[in-house]
Amino acid sequence: MPLSEQDQWKKAAAEAAAKLVEDGMVIGLGTGSTAAHFVAAVGRRMLEEHLRITAIPTSEQTASQARSVKIPLITFAECGQIDLSVDGADEVEAGTIYLIKGHGGALLREKIVAAASKRMVIVADETKIVERLGSLVSVPVELVRFGWQATARRLEELGGHPSLRLGTDQNPYVTDGGNYIVDCAFGPMSKPKETAHHLDHVVGAVEHGLFLGYARQAIIGGRNGVKKIERAEN
Repeated sequence: MPLSEQDQWKKAAAEAAAKLVEDGMVIGLGTGSTAAHFVAAVGRRMLEEHLRITAIPTSEQTASQARSVKIPLITFAECGQIDLSVDGADEVEAGTIYLIKGHGGALLREKIVAAASKRMVIVADETKIVERLGSLVSVPVELVRFGWQATARRLEELGGHPSLRLGTDQNPYVTDGGNYIVDCAFGPMSKPKETAHHLDHVVGAVEHGLFLGYARQAIIGGRNGVKKIERAEN
């Protein structure tokens, strides 16, 4: 089946990012449709160039795909630090490279991998670029199941208007870590750091989808080809 125009943009960005992978690296493999193109591209490079790498996946879905293309997987028990992680994003704020992530349901593992990486690169298509985070999508927040309603009420007090995410079976969506996700509609944020600070201190919230200061570069595919956006340094 031919790729849609948007999927072609995603694939172009992912293949550009795959060129950053060097022999001997430990890489972090993101989750989502754009990250899946990256995993496939790295698998092809390994086959064609005999590239030797190891990888840590951010979800069971990504782990399964990585195994299918013969990418060797390791755990944090075997690795102290990741050389390069490549992941997608639901929103990318131009200039800061601040992100909203987690609509694929893997935000906790994605943030653990991002925090353990020497370098994080984002791959996305141009529809994900925004001037302010929260303009297009909600902020996912992963909650422990016990008392999740009380945690959600606290998120409501913060102005998040939380909505429990449901799976395809209409039951609560459960993450790889066994938790629930609520999606918080804060709207466009003028002070995302302040929002992140409040979310960091909500008891019962395991992690949130505001990734601020993790990525230094975004590789963006679009109608005019692939471009790289560097984080503006203050």
